[in-house]
Amino acid sequence: MVARLRPTRLEHVVDGHALRARLTAAAHDAIGNEPEQRRLALEILKAALFRGRMIAKERLENGAGGVETARLLCGVTDEVITALYDFTTVHMFRARNPTEGERLCLLAVGGYGRGVLSPFSDIDLLFLRPYKQTAHAESVIEFMLYALWDLGFKVGHASRTVEECVRLSREDFTIRTSLLEARQLTGDAALAADLKKRFRNDVVKGTGAEFVAAKLKERDDRHGRADASRYMVEPNVKEGKGGLRDLHSLMWIAEYLHPVEKPEDVFTLGYFDRREVRAFVRAFDFLHAVRAHLHFATGRPEERLTFDLQPEIARRMGYGDRADNPAVERFMRRYFLIAREVGSLTRTFSAKLETEHVKAHPKGLSRFLPGQGGPRRKPLDVPGFIEEGGRLTIDGPQIFEKDPVDLIRIFRIADQRNLDLHPDAFTAVTRSLALITPKLRRDPEAAKAFLDVLARGKRTYRTLTLMNESGVLGRYLPEFGRIVAQMQFNMYHSYTVDEHTLRAVGVIADIADGRLAEDHPLSVSIMPLIDDREALFLAMLLHDTGKGGVGGQEKAGARAARSACERLGVERAKIELIAWLVEHHLVMSDYAQKRDVTDPATVAAFARIVENPERLRLLLVLTVADIRAVGPGVWNGWKGQLMRELYASTEAVFRGGRGSDPAASARRHQSAVAAEARKALIALDPVAKGWAASMEDAYFTAFGPEELAAHAELARRAQIQGGAAAETRVRPDRNAAEIVVAAKDRRGLFADLALAISGLGGNVVGARVFTSAQGQALDVFHVQDITGAPIGADNPRILRRLADAMEAAGKGEPPTFEPRKPQELGRAAAFSITPTVMLDNEASEDATVVEASGRDRPGLLEALARAVADAGLSIVSAHVDGYGERAVDAFYVQTAGGGKLTDARAANGLKAALMEALEEDDAAPSRGGRPKLQRARASVAR
Repeated sequence: MVARLRPTRLEHVVDGHALRARLTAAAHDAIGNEPEQRRLALEILKAALFRGRMIAKERLENGAGGVETARLLCGVTDEVITALYDFTTVHMFRARNPTEGERLCLLAVGGYGRGVLSPFSDIDLLFLRPYKQTAHAESVIEFMLYALWDLGFKVGHASRTVEECVRLSREDFTIRTSLLEARQLTGDAALAADLKKRFRNDVVKGTGAEFVAAKLKERDDRHGRADASRYMVEPNVKEGKGGLRDLHSLMWIAEYLHPVEKPEDVFTLGYFDRREVRAFVRAFDFLHAVRAHLHFATGRPEERLTFDLQPEIARRMGYGDRADNPAVERFMRRYFLIAREVGSLTRTFSAKLETEHVKAHPKGLSRFLPGQGGPRRKPLDVPGFIEEGGRLTIDGPQIFEKDPVDLIRIFRIADQRNLDLHPDAFTAVTRSLALITPKLRRDPEAAKAFLDVLARGKRTYRTLTLMNESGVLGRYLPEFGRIVAQMQFNMYHSYTVDEHTLRAVGVIADIADGRLAEDHPLSVSIMPLIDDREALFLAMLLHDTGKGGVGGQEKAGARAARSACERLGVERAKIELIAWLVEHHLVMSDYAQKRDVTDPATVAAFARIVENPERLRLLLVLTVADIRAVGPGVWNGWKGQLMRELYASTEAVFRGGRGSDPAASARRHQSAVAAEARKALIALDPVAKGWAASMEDAYFTAFGPEELAAHAELARRAQIQGGAAAETRVRPDRNAAEIVVAAKDRRGLFADLALAISGLGGNVVGARVFTSAQGQALDVFHVQDITGAPIGADNPRILRRLADAMEAAGKGEPPTFEPRKPQELGRAAAFSITPTVMLDNEASEDATVVEASGRDRPGLLEALARAVADAGLSIVSAHVDGYGERAVDAFYVQTAGGGKLTDARAANGLKAALMEALEEDDAAPSRGGRPKLQRARASVAR
């Protein structure tokens, strides 16, 4: 980290006296020429402002604190604005004998009034006058505003009397809040003092409860707009949960209830102990530093810490790589730990408000309403615990000292009785974390209480989140503590590792309660068949504890799981099952999404890993929950269908008996399913008999009866139409549009079809390729638009154009659309992605599996497929997968003779061609002409 600089004096940056002297000299030099006077003044002020900002920027990059930088920028702005006011009122519109009505005071309000300012923040000004607007005041205000705009400021302004300020602040909480931190800059001090007195007596007095209610409702609404989680991996530094605005809200409430002369005097009011005051100051300083770097890096008031900015801000703040821990991930972990501290401070503050009887008795911790009297206290049958106003609290912190197991037990009681945790109790827990010692971690009673919450809880996700927010979960399970606030630098994950894990545990709880039957019918149906739910919940909680560990995520995770479970007193057999699940938690998704689930060799290989039906059931539920908890839109019906197919085929293998050959069992199952499907298809459509006989068994396991009949009809239409036919439909269950193409098979067909899709703005998220014995191909694509929605869902004409383009491509006609220009990488520009190509001749009995991974972009699938076709190979199966900025596409390919690619020279040539396709356009410019920013290696952890 960069060493901290000592604070500097404002006069060493901008000398106010010298600045005013230069303005006076400029006014005298151009006397009688007002436009020239104004031009000269603006040049002088711009130079002072630029110098001040550059010094602040240089000091920030060399280790100055965030709050110091914000105060320095505010001080520079104060000097420029007050010098401009003096210039305006002395040299441009001087009132030599000002009347009572021409008195004027300039105040900073809102964030500017707080005395801290980010580089490109708005400045909020109040021109305060005693009576109605005079011509003199109007001229001064107009001149100043135009000058400030010319200086590059974004100005929020108002011109009001004291009476108007009082009246409007009573009606509008936003105005009331902005006046709460009003600070006189220059002008008539008596007016400012009068406003301050009237505001406190006529607005603030007696209205504390309603102000608290308004501010906390405003906070809840803000969090709702920005997603309620403070662990979103692209946080908003200002408005997001755990950001600066949350700290401001606490200070506003404290200042309103106990008016102070300066904002920092809030810390002397007794709301926080010394440790919490240090946390408050630390959070303010860190968040202000991040925000200042964001503004300087982008040259605008950027508040969101997006992926493309994170490596650059990490570099500017002095973070470096450490072993396998990249600088950007170290920086972001620090950010999320600070955000968690802000949450703890909010709860502590709430506890103090309860004590003062300002806060009413809500159903939830964040519902503040004005009210009178105290909540009813009812002792529980557990010594030391009390129900107070529908929330769980304690007799006092001494109960934890007497029996540290109560630090775990309190969460079980809250869960079992459906009670919120009182802020007093939460604060007491956070202040007692030192009592969680190795002895407590091995205490059987503590383990039982913890496992009751985890595996048998009523509100598992909510209770575990409370444990995590308080610091108990990471302290009690050090393996989990290592992933608290950890982020993975990629666009695949929407949350930090700990938040993702807790959400995944919550998904399993929902599946167990039958709440997700529509989305996950198979998982819900097999959940009652799982013998050991406790093992499932423990495996889910510990599945990502190996991230960043020695030996890789899976092996390190298994070691961590064994260590944690042994300490919890779990029996040996169950420990080994949990460790196996953690080590193999990615296996099912890999086989389902990157391999051909209709290939008996795939099913056999997967079955050999899983070994028995109980593991299969556990792994399915674990995989579904893991994917669903990655982020919004990651789980879809396409992935669900692949999982169900792999599960059904593997289950059939296990039904064949322990001594049977897995591949043979898979083939028998496939043949039986295909025979029934053929029979049903012919009964539904007798004309389809020839089609049914010509299609391979694998085809019939992938589609339902109605789809099979539609495909047969499409194949007949293709023969009538000259060789190709296509149909499209939106599949809401798959969150994609489905495009089915029947065409005469040829080398390069798949690439031509992929080109048609990308050329019309589509993104292929799933593809299946089948070929009849007569050489007719049936390709099925699932396609989204650039927003991740089903393409054509709002515009059916796009689907018709796609169908026409696919039919033309199927016939081998050249495309009629303009080639798409390379797109800017945008947020993905921050990721350094190493492309890889792998050839596997063992995964399939009659084809070579080619897996290519690299930066995702429009047209990548077509480029890869074209490279395969140019190598003289046919694609017999294609599997498209993506993990944020990274695409992983797998092709089952055969040579012209129908065999595997075994020639080493040809294999190396294919690898080279695929690598060239993956590396194409990797250096596209970033968005909006933004300066070139730091890159960082994208995390490949999932």
